[in-house]
Amino acid sequence: MTQFPKTSVWLLTALCAVALTASAAIPQVGSQAPAFRLQDQDGKWHALGDYKGKWVALYFYPKDATPGCTTQACEFRDNVFAFDKEGAVILGVSVDDVASHKAFAKEHSLPFTLLADPDKAVTRQYGVLKTYMGVMELARRDTFLIDPQGKVARHYESVDPEGHSKVVLADIKTLKGGNSSK
Repeated sequence: MTQFPKTSVWLLTALCAVALTASAAIPQVGSQAPAFRLQDQDGKWHALGDYKGKWVALYFYPKDATPGCTTQACEFRDNVFAFDKEGAVILGVSVDDVASHKAFAKEHSLPFTLLADPDKAVTRQYGVLKTYMGVMELARRDTFLIDPQGKVARHYESVDPEGHSKVVLADIKTLKGGNSSK
C-alpha cells in the first residue's frame, strides 16, 4: 500500500473541498436565486428583490471592454426592447468596478444595468468565479434566467456570447407559454 505524505493528503482534501464547494454554490434550476445588493455603473444600488414580478436575465461576464464581453453586451443592447416587451430586465455582472462599468456602458451605449462585484462575493455566491491563468479571478460567462417569483428558471453555462441574447429571449417566451405581452 502506497503512503502519501500528510501534506499531500491535506492538500488533496482541501482541493476536493474547494471543488465541492464551488459546484454546490451554483444555484439549481427551480431553487430560489441568491439575493444580492450591488452598485451599477452610476453608483446606484440594486438588489434582486427590486425586480420581483419581472423576469431577470442575470448574465455574468469576465471583463469590460474585451471582445467577447463587448459582443455579448451589444447583443443584449440590441434586443433590449424585446426584453422589455416580455417584462424582463437585463443585468450584467462582472468583477470590474463601477468606473470600469461606467466607461464600458458609455462607449457602447448600453441601456441596461451593469453591476460591479469587485469583491467577488456575488460571483462566488452564484458559483461562477473562475481563476484564469492561475492568478486572475473573473466571472465565468454564465447566465441565470430568474422568473418573476425569484427562482432560477434556466442556467446557461459557459455561453457563446454571439447569439446568446436571442436564446435567453426565446426561453422567456417559451416559459411564459408563448405569450409575448407583459
